[in-house]
Amino acid sequence: MSSCKPSPNPVDTKAKLSGISGNPYHDPTEYRSLAGALQYLTFTRPDISYAVQQ
Repeated sequence: MSSCKPSPNPVDTKAKLSGISGNPYHDPTEYRSLAGALQYLTFTRPDISYAVQQ
């Protein structure tokens, strides 16, 4: 890791999620599966952790 170099990653910093826009999930299992997959990605891929946290 001592010879690592930074890499720019373009991120849309203006995009915000809203609790009132979009369609709600009718199947809670699908929502839990998606949330779990995003959590797994943040643990295993630190390079995309910032994007998921936004």
